[in-house]
Amino acid sequence: MLVFSLLGLLYLSVWFINRHFNSASPSQVTSLAPLPVSAGLPPPGVTAKHVFILDRNSDYVLFQKDADSEIYPASITKIMTAIVAYEHFSLDTVITVDRTYPEGVDISLSPGEKIKVSDLLYALLVPSANDAAEVLASGFPGGREAFVAAMNQQAADMHLRHTHFLNPTGLDQEGHYSSAADLARIADKLLSFPYLAKIVSTENAVISSTDYSTTHSLSNVNQLLGRIDGVVGVKTGFTDLAGQSLVTLVKRDGHEVILSLLGSTDRFGDTEKLINWAFTAFTWSENP
Repeated sequence: MLVFSLLGLLYLSVWFINRHFNSASPSQVTSLAPLPVSAGLPPPGVTAKHVFILDRNSDYVLFQKDADSEIYPASITKIMTAIVAYEHFSLDTVITVDRTYPEGVDISLSPGEKIKVSDLLYALLVPSANDAAEVLASGFPGGREAFVAAMNQQAADMHLRHTHFLNPTGLDQEGHYSSAADLARIADKLLSFPYLAKIVSTENAVISSTDYSTTHSLSNVNQLLGRIDGVVGVKTGFTDLAGQSLVTLVKRDGHEVILSLLGSTDRFGDTEKLINWAFTAFTWSENP
């Protein structure tokens, strides 16, 4: 017969109350990580139509606003592109660029250029290069269609009910959608790979073709990197139909918070407000 300690029973009681009645209820408890405790401060007004804020260690949802709506995810799509590419290819795999991909942001990869997957991942996640996404997809067994199918299989394996991909770049396409909550979960998956976590925290880099005949300078468009305390990635996005989007990881005092914003007109300002609010409105208490 199992015997629960009084402290264990107290913890279970607190967990049940928080789960059902607290505005910062958890989506699920995966460990006895420190639990966020709300001070009751209302969140600031932001322009983003869709918001999801997750305490990564405890899996508590600190705040959400219309977070399950299925909308265009723009280049936030590329975090799933990166996961599929990283899990399939060796970093030393060399892919030959088959053609130009001039639609959207690119780093001017040239037909015939040979480039390693490791460098393509930097191009994909730092400046958000569409041509890097397409080259990775084209090098997949079965080509682009099979690569996108693998993206959707990964989403299904993660039980993401509001996500479906039709391309590896995030360009607007009817039937290509995700949600603020699902994108936060995909970002959490990406961050579980140290190599990818390092890339999304990179402000500037230089990559080259395998013969070093061509170099590409990369700059991250995320204005919060290096400016806001604790911000270490993850990914920006923008299209005319999606508006501005941003998924961010913040590390402060041993706590990791993921903020996912879609449909914003001021993604950096919105995110900065919500970071300040999250680390003011919540404290973390150790579990017994």
